Amino acid sequence: MKVAFYTLGCKTNQYETQAMERILTELGHTIGSFSERCDGYIINTCSVTAVADKKNRAVIRRCRRENPDAILGVCGCYCQHAPEAVRELGIDVLGGSGNRQEFLEDFLKALSTRQHQEHLDNALSRRSFEVLPAGGLEERTRAMLKVQDGCVNFCSYCIIPYTRGPVRSAPLELAVEQAKELADRGYREIVLTGIEIASWGVDLPGKPPVIDLIAAICSAVPELRIRLGSLEPRIVTEDFCLRLKAFPNLCPQFHLSMQSGCDTVLQRMRRKYDTARYLESVELLKAHFPGCAITTDMIVAFPGESEEEFQESLRFIRRCGFADMHIFPYSRRPGTPADKMPGQLGNAVKEERSRAAMAVAEEMNRDYRQSLVGTVQEVLFEEKAGPFYTGHGRNYIRVYAPGEDLHNVIAKVAITGLYADGVQGTLI
Repeated sequence: MKVAFYTLGCKTNQYETQAMERILTELGHTIGSFSERCDGYIINTCSVTAVADKKNRAVIRRCRRENPDAILGVCGCYCQHAPEAVRELGIDVLGGSGNRQEFLEDFLKALSTRQHQEHLDNALSRRSFEVLPAGGLEERTRAMLKVQDGCVNFCSYCIIPYTRGPVRSAPLELAVEQAKELADRGYREIVLTGIEIASWGVDLPGKPPVIDLIAAICSAVPELRIRLGSLEPRIVTEDFCLRLKAFPNLCPQFHLSMQSGCDTVLQRMRRKYDTARYLESVELLKAHFPGCAITTDMIVAFPGESEEEFQESLRFIRRCGFADMHIFPYSRRPGTPADKMPGQLGNAVKEERSRAAMAVAEEMNRDYRQSLVGTVQEVLFEEKAGPFYTGHGRNYIRVYAPGEDLHNVIAKVAITGLYADGVQGTLI
């Protein structure tokens, strides 16, 4: 059977899709493109915002309309959060944000019997880490390695703790074993991912800190570049940085969750740090990893956010000097405390503040890219892009350089200028 996948949302979703592709391939099935005729289609959904929910529904409707005779399976956080809404879209197989093996069994059963299948658990009752095969089927450059699932932060705007459940950590030995397997399979870089990797270990005996996991993986596969997923600023300490510095294969790009640069807004969001602690993390990373890229997320127009609070956030992000940012207008999520908060702001304010924040983010991104001109960057090349080959530096800035047959090659590039969404240079 030929099956195609469509993935929405975070790197954890991407990892889980790759794992499902590998499971089906090892069972003798073929993975096709979502744009071609297949026997079945699987959509792995996201539910982090209302906009994500809208995208989920649009993709499901289009797939059902264009492939009326195929088996359509839908899984992921949107199914976990709003199964009734998904059922109404005429799908054949419904699964949640866990039990991927069981979901695939249901999907294969539906392919053979043409009968509706579904299984949903209570995410809040999950206690064990689901072991899935690491690595996917795309050209072997960068692989994601899921080391953690779940979250118990319960930020006031976020539905994910309810769709993913409590923290579950991959045993250190398992993560190291999977990292070695990825190295053996020809990958050149691993991204450590999870819903909130800073909480890795809190459910394991002895509650080991996540730096132990990072150190073990970096040591186990010194020939691979190791990139970290999103980090909570509270784990970035002097000791954390000193231990990370010992590993030359660690990529100096750090995505520090922020959400707001204003203390009063952070309090309403129920974040577990203030701007002083956040700035301390930024300064520690810049001191220990000169030239590193620090990236973040920012939510604008949170309930009750005044113009002065927003301007305070803009001043703060300029002070941090981010290499890149993702800007999101606040999206109401029924079932979260923020949905009931007073001071809900209209779309016009959201759009205006999004544009203002993105303008600052673009300015900082350009400044960071400009700072790379005249430097030498180590680039993992991935694909052809017009007259160039393109890939990512260790700082995750996209680099363009003339060349042929560079796929999955790591090479040094002298950066000569800005180009498109990245920088350009020449091979050394």
